[in-house]
Amino acid sequence: MELFPAILIGGPPHMGKSVLTYSLTHALRERGIQHYVLRAYPDGEGDWSNETDQRLVRRIRVKGQGTPQWVDRICRDIAARHLPLIVDVGGRPTPDQERIFDGCTHTILLTGDTTAHDTWEAMLIRHGLLPLADLRSQLRGQDRITDAGPVLRGVITGLERNATTTGPTFDALLERVTRLFAYDPAELRRTHLALAPVETAVDLDRLARTLGVPFTGEKATWEPHHLPALLDYLPEGIPLGLYGRAPNWLYTAVALLAAPAEFYQFDPRLGWIAPPVLRCGPTPPDAPLQAHVVPQADHLHLDFRLPTAYLDYAEAGGLFVPPPPAGMGIVISGRIPHWLYTGLALTYRATPWLAVYQPQLKGAVVIHTTTGTPGIGDRIHIQPDASTSCNKQR
Repeated sequence: MELFPAILIGGPPHMGKSVLTYSLTHALRERGIQHYVLRAYPDGEGDWSNETDQRLVRRIRVKGQGTPQWVDRICRDIAARHLPLIVDVGGRPTPDQERIFDGCTHTILLTGDTTAHDTWEAMLIRHGLLPLADLRSQLRGQDRITDAGPVLRGVITGLERNATTTGPTFDALLERVTRLFAYDPAELRRTHLALAPVETAVDLDRLARTLGVPFTGEKATWEPHHLPALLDYLPEGIPLGLYGRAPNWLYTAVALLAAPAEFYQFDPRLGWIAPPVLRCGPTPPDAPLQAHVVPQADHLHLDFRLPTAYLDYAEAGGLFVPPPPAGMGIVISGRIPHWLYTGLALTYRATPWLAVYQPQLKGAVVIHTTTGTPGIGDRIHIQPDASTSCNKQR
């Protein structure tokens, strides 16, 4: 099978690689271009870190280490990709981390001076990557295209956090990425949905249009108040599959709706997978999943962390998580995969109520309740410091 393209975004630190990655994926989603962003360095960043107040980002971002085992897993994920990839490798790859380059096909290079440019260019040539763009990154000034040939060359400016970049250089780059990723999205969806292991596989974009959820370009803008209508619309207690982009709280709510029947979700790295089955009990200090337990007046806040910044799906089953408190709700947070969120939600589904934190909302969304208060879709306000109190709000 011919693999989809994988564009590596490279360059030294502080050149705006993460902001460019976010800007590209945001624009591609608006065009309906199917793809996936793989942040191939455990720096604690993601879309959320560009959509959230930077003071909060600095508080909750957790950096990991790019160990050889971690690199092995990233290389495996790139090799098994189910969609075109944008790969952000970080600014200081070690010789071992350069193995990630070998799974990619193309590159966008961002540098600020000749020395860094020559170092990075030699590294990319060594791994046989096809150059898509070679750009000088400047915080201030004017965009300038110096060569619109096969390799886009010029100056790109304004790659600042909390913003999406624009300008002629970015627009030209976006056109090239769009052409490279120009697979028929409808055909991709049909192919992926046909492989679903359950009869009822839900296309989230199609469901959003049915429910009247607004779109930004081709991206559905799911909000917590859509949750009750979504759960009323879908069948309860039957095997379900979920396909498409949506917040963590939506995925967990649908997993609970299907329970105790099977639930599957499509992961662009792994394909169709079921949530891991977790166990309640004491967590060993060297376990790959840790929880920071923060008792509150009326609930328990569990902030989950991955000490190595990566958890292999194959190793997640059977991990221990804190037991739920009797008679109290739970808020779940953490920079963890969607499939781990759904596994945690199923583990804690017997609690009086359950909410899932989303940084962009600066709060947690209630996804399950047996008491009616708080209600489905309500928000639990979370202070930037997880040890402070949380207050309910509509």
